[in-house]
Amino acid sequence: MVAVVVEGVTALLALAGGAYLVLALWGARDFNRAWRARDVNAGFAPDVSILKPVKGVDHRMFEGLESHCRQRYAGRFEIVFGVSSLDDPAVAEIERLREEFPECAIKLVECSERLGTSGKVSNLVQMLREASFEFVLINDSDIRVGPHYLTRVMAGFSDAKVGMVTAPYRGMTADRGATLWTKLEALGIATDFFPGVLAARWLEKGIRFGLGSTLAMRRESLAKAGGLEPLVEWLADDYEMGARIAAAGYRVELAPEVVETTVPAYAYRGFADHQLRWARSTRDSRKVGYLGLGITYALPWAMMTCVASGFALWSFTLLSVVALARVAVALSVGVGVLRDAQVLRDLWLLPVRDCFGLAFWLWSFAGDTVVWRGERFRLKDGQLSRVASEG
Repeated sequence: MVAVVVEGVTALLALAGGAYLVLALWGARDFNRAWRARDVNAGFAPDVSILKPVKGVDHRMFEGLESHCRQRYAGRFEIVFGVSSLDDPAVAEIERLREEFPECAIKLVECSERLGTSGKVSNLVQMLREASFEFVLINDSDIRVGPHYLTRVMAGFSDAKVGMVTAPYRGMTADRGATLWTKLEALGIATDFFPGVLAARWLEKGIRFGLGSTLAMRRESLAKAGGLEPLVEWLADDYEMGARIAAAGYRVELAPEVVETTVPAYAYRGFADHQLRWARSTRDSRKVGYLGLGITYALPWAMMTCVASGFALWSFTLLSVVALARVAVALSVGVGVLRDAQVLRDLWLLPVRDCFGLAFWLWSFAGDTVVWRGERFRLKDGQLSRVASEG
């Protein structure tokens, strides 16, 4: 009797997951159609300040910084870097950038105040004071962009109702020495995380959150959303910025421009810490949607159905249909939208990635601590507090 119940539950979850995969495919189709229909060279090129908080030197960091200096952009732009201390190793990289690109307006701001638990947002508050222009764009230090990045992102503001423009991203692993855990994280971004973004965009008729790869906004919309100061205790500051700007009556747009972030060469511990932080951050940011996230792992549910049914023929049919839909999502979003060739290399890892995804979803409900840059924090309703070290 128990086996029959388990078989029925897992089969229903697999079917629900299959329906989600169809929805993700539809979301990808809708985004591609909007992308093709949009004139990304509409000529709207406002002056913009790029804010980049930095801490330490990451792999491929200088390559990413260079890409921002090589913009083919009709308007003026400046890059404002923020460090907590001028002794930070990143300062040398910024000075090198100034030497190689003397024509670029580059500022370095020492952010000596610690305004809250999040050092990143604390620095951003202080950097914003030094920004020259009405439009600001925030992204991380390891982000690498194409030469038309600013053109395509800032064109979204030609509509005065748009308060924020954010951008898709793919996670790049090292050419050599990429660990299994690194590959799983990059595969998850392309075939799990971003399909979820596109599904939410289609279901909600737009997006109401930001992605940390790109947070471009008007100062006016940011001010009406409460500014940066209220976010100094938040973990998912990118999500919150977009959500608050949307709540203030502005639209959030997803730009037709894919950027790259670098995925570190994780050992298992680093991978697990990052996945759990990501999961618990999403759990607190989108409480209702996160509860339904468990059904999206159609492949593990279908695999469990095969075991629970005693490997009945019908269960293999279900598994085959789900696997076909899962691969279709991976290819249409990971390769078709994000242009991530790594997806083809690592496609065979999809079942492993999805099983880990389901495990971390379940694990995320078992506690409220996260590890961020080597420090442990307690997460409550999206806000951080430090966990006292033992001993």
